[in-house]
This record gives sequence, C-alpha cells and structure tokens, in this order.
Amino acid sequence: MQTTRTPHHPWQPQGTVYGILLNFRREWDLWGPRMTQDPHKAAPNAPVLYVKTANTFSPADQDLLLQDGVTEVDIGATLGLIMGDDGQVAAAVLMNDWSVPHTSYYRPPVKFRCRDRFLALPQQATAAQVADWAMLQITVRLNGDVVQTVQLSELMRGIPTLLADVGEFMTLQAGDVLMVGTDCLADGTRPRAKAGDWVEISAPGFSSVSVKVGGAA
Repeated sequence: MQTTRTPHHPWQPQGTVYGILLNFRREWDLWGPRMTQDPHKAAPNAPVLYVKTANTFSPADQDLLLQDGVTEVDIGATLGLIMGDDGQVAAAVLMNDWSVPHTSYYRPPVKFRCRDRFLALPQQATAAQVADWAMLQITVRLNGDVVQTVQLSELMRGIPTLLADVGEFMTLQAGDVLMVGTDCLADGTRPRAKAGDWVEISAPGFSSVSVKVGGAA
C-alpha cells in the first residue's frame, strides 16, 4: 500500500462522513436477543447509517477536549473508505470515531456522537485496492498498552458488500467517507479514555491516529 503524501496540510474529509452501526459479528451477536423487541421488532436488513457532522472533524495532532460534564469517551477505531470521482473507493484512512458512552447503538443520539472534534483524523490518506483491506488488523493503544485489536475479517458486511448494500438506497459522492464500523470488547463495551490519556490507532501501511485527551480549558 502506498501512502498519499500531504506535506503541508493534514488530511481532512472533503465530503460527508458516514458511520455504520452493528457491523461487527461480536456486537451483532450480543444485540441479537434485543433486535426483536420494540420499537424495531426485527433485525435490520440494510446498513444502519449515521453522519459525523463537520464540527467533529479533528485534524492530526489536535487534542480532544472533554467538556459539558463528559469525563470519559468511547474509543471507536475504524477504517474510513474515501470515494473517488468514478464512484469507486480511491483511498482509505484510519479514524477514531469518538462517542460519549451510551447504551443504544441502534439509534445513537446526535449529542453523543457529533460533539466538537469527535472524529480524530490521520495525517495522510492511503491509496490501495479494496481487497488489500479485507484482512486488515487495527491496533488500539491506551497510554502505550494494547487494549483492543480490530479484525476487519469480523465484519458482518465486508467492504464490497457494504458498498453495494449502501448503494442500493443512496449514492456516495466523490470525497465522501464511509466508515466500516467499530467493534466492541467481549462484554459489549468499547475501550474508554479519560482526561490525561493518550490514544493511538495504527495498522500496517496506514498513517496512525494519535490523540491526547484533555479536560475543558
């Protein structure tokens, strides 16, 4: 894989960033018994999307400031697929899709996911073929210790299937970014960070995402 160099300005999305819920087998299995309950009454048969608004974009080397009484944040290591002019995936990036800990991943409230700087970005994007990412392993470190390993082989919808299924009901434009989802730990939670912590997300061939978490100024 070849990293696309941007020496003067850190990479930022040029379009809309979409996230996907319940796209890892472990979380799907944990949620399975509740999928038939109200208000949904059945498992989703299409990808469940949400939007990370532009205020969440946090370029490389920016800290995450916890505000409004938030003391912890969930770490959301993921891969973002960057769409090209031809409607195909042109490149990809690692991302940290932060969220305030909450109990519902079916319809997460905007206030938990769309706070300022709640999408940590890498320095550069990486150009490669979709097939190169199918077996990617993403490592999450908290203060230097490995706290999670995300295997893209565990996706409910692999990258080609995810793109095809999303394309059934919407068109991704050039510059849009489709995140493949975030995995949970064995107990259904995600690794959490608090003020003073250092979080790093890395994978072979990709520009890493490193963020210091700080309290409100």
